[in-house]
Amino acid sequence: MFDRSFFSSKVGHAALVSIAAMIAFTIFAQMQHGAASGDMLLSANTVVELA
Repeated sequence: MFDRSFFSSKVGHAALVSIAAMIAFTIFAQMQHGAASGDMLLSANTVVELA
């Protein structure tokens, strides 16, 4: 699909940086979603006492 000459060009370098940024953003977003889900589950449990 792509050969070494593509990845050694400026466009190839930009493509690699773009792919790395997308992977990093995906990992970061998944970590934030997991942390938010745990906090939301804990705060969603409210205790109501009926007299």
